[in-house]
Amino acid sequence: MASGDDDDPIIQEIDVYLARSLVEKLYLFQYPVRPASMSYDNAAHLAARIKPKQQKVELEVAMDTMSPNYCRSKGEQIALNVDGTSSEDPSVYSMKMMDKQTFSSIQATTNTSRFAAAVFHKGELHLTPLQGILQMRPSFTYLDKADTKHREREAANEAGDSSQDEAEEDVKQITVRFSRPESEQARQRRIQSYEFLQKKQAEEPWVHLHYHGIKDGRSEHERQYLYCQAMDATENTELVKTPREYLAMLMPPLAEEKVIKPMGPSNVLSMAQLRTLPLGEQVRTLMKNVKVMPFANLMGLLASGTDSTVVLRCIQQVALLVQGNWVVKSDVLYPKNTCSSHSGVPAEVLCRGRDFVMWRFTLERTLMRKEVAAIIKLPPEDVKDFLEQMSVPRLNRGWEFLLPTDHDFIRKHPDVAQRQQMLWLGIQSKLEKVFNFSKDDFVAKKDARMAPAHVSGDQRLKAARESARENHALMQRELDSRRPKVSTNTGSSGESSTPVQVKQEPMSDSEEPMDTNGSINGYPDPTSPLSDPHNGHGHGHAFTPELQEFVRSTFRKHYVLCLSEVKRLFNLHLASLPTGHSVYGHVTDRMLQDTILQSQCKQILVPFPPQSNATADEQKVFGLWESGETFDKHRQVLFEIFMKNYRVRRSVIQTRLTQELSDAATKTDVDRLLKECCTSLGGMWYLKGTVPS
Repeated sequence: MASGDDDDPIIQEIDVYLARSLVEKLYLFQYPVRPASMSYDNAAHLAARIKPKQQKVELEVAMDTMSPNYCRSKGEQIALNVDGTSSEDPSVYSMKMMDKQTFSSIQATTNTSRFAAAVFHKGELHLTPLQGILQMRPSFTYLDKADTKHREREAANEAGDSSQDEAEEDVKQITVRFSRPESEQARQRRIQSYEFLQKKQAEEPWVHLHYHGIKDGRSEHERQYLYCQAMDATENTELVKTPREYLAMLMPPLAEEKVIKPMGPSNVLSMAQLRTLPLGEQVRTLMKNVKVMPFANLMGLLASGTDSTVVLRCIQQVALLVQGNWVVKSDVLYPKNTCSSHSGVPAEVLCRGRDFVMWRFTLERTLMRKEVAAIIKLPPEDVKDFLEQMSVPRLNRGWEFLLPTDHDFIRKHPDVAQRQQMLWLGIQSKLEKVFNFSKDDFVAKKDARMAPAHVSGDQRLKAARESARENHALMQRELDSRRPKVSTNTGSSGESSTPVQVKQEPMSDSEEPMDTNGSINGYPDPTSPLSDPHNGHGHGHAFTPELQEFVRSTFRKHYVLCLSEVKRLFNLHLASLPTGHSVYGHVTDRMLQDTILQSQCKQILVPFPPQSNATADEQKVFGLWESGETFDKHRQVLFEIFMKNYRVRRSVIQTRLTQELSDAATKTDVDRLLKECCTSLGGMWYLKGTVPS
């Protein structure tokens, strides 16, 4: 023995044994919210259950309700909130007070290979590996049950306020959809989601156990398995190691840790990871994500000092020039042997359709989706997808290209612009053969409405005044040229030759012109044949047959509408018309109201409450008064009721119809009347469009 060991003599040698009887069955329970001096060993355990795969344990422990620290009134209140007063449902607390609490486990560590339970007995140390270390904490699921009971009671009270008749539901159309095949990437995301994990955990059944106290005979018997049953050394080979093996176990060789890069969402681009890619891949990735970008923005996203000439060479491989901006190529978004996620259309067909949309945007700023869909003949979802990638919808003007024309890039790089123009000519010739059209069919339209797309109010007012002065001067010259003839014919009669003054009809605030195909930013288009620059109304005061037909068909379908809803439906109707279709001319709010009143409709003066937040147009309610049917009388009675009441109950409507129409008002008629003209909310019936939001 070396001399250095004399200072540290061996006092005792202890034999260590590995017990295997309780392997994969032994768990260590910890109670972190309870001091060690106040254990639950003597508490009555009412129930125990375990989910072995999840290593989840629940214990129900009785509470000492006779303790001076126990608040009896609070315990009764908790039991009442959880179980309620109904005796039909199974109760959690049978004694009508909170007499037990549940402990639920969480894993303290997922790797228990370094932990074991040890028993020292007669100079021998017996080790048993632990299957799991669980921390038992109080569970408060009873509060969730109390909250659920509270919501159920509130729902029952609300349902009781309305009568049985008012709970009738309309028959609704059901759309059947078939799910698409799930991709592997989507499947992996679903499996890793929290909702899926919760569902899988809930699927494992509980295994109910019987609890034995610390002094129980069964517990004494099970504790004997903590000792190694085979004391022979040949059975404990795990603990018999050579010095070299023992040293390797104490100091294992260092293993290189694999750095796992965090997985971000598929639509999020990390600039740090982007900078590690080659320049060509950086440009490709950026364009694939952004889809439309000016060249200056692209240079700003790349590392400082990047050569613009090299970037230009790279971007021409993955993008095409449209109005001075770069738009990603179709084959980059739709690689070969792929298909549409909406309709399953092959990538080759999608590329041709998207190239057509891009080519059209090289000719004009705006496109109509119907025109595009009629030519490329692709599903509406795919056509909308093309347009959303490179344009934005504009009211009554179709889809406008996403970015303004980049004239600076075209001026600085004329050679690139010329090369891209030649490339588009080649694409055009291919598209003409595929879709059978001629470029002459799509000559760029000079749309006068595009120039004042963003005009301030002062500029509009100034332009209107200048136009009025010019028109007044023109009329004055015409009047002066006619005056000699007029004075000759009327001189004998003594009539005055005072110049004619045109009376300008002012428009109220509520009669701002609607944005139709014959207006610019809500103002009449001076080039429109239906506009009159002198009074701002033009020939639109005459009720056009088309406008009357639209109003009649709309009210025969909806029966009751407020003015704002009529305007919304009218704008939708205008948007669905083909380009250049302007038979309606310039339509104002007053013209629309007058047309409604001339179309067998009547304004229903609903007495809105003072606290109503409805706008002026929402408070102008119109209903179909006469349609030539016998059911008109039922609607007229209903409208008269709502002229005196903002909301009514069904019984009031039923009684009034019986009084006015005697036996002619059946339950079926009342159901039809309410379905056509009314909406139910909180047990009361409102006219459609007047329900408070």
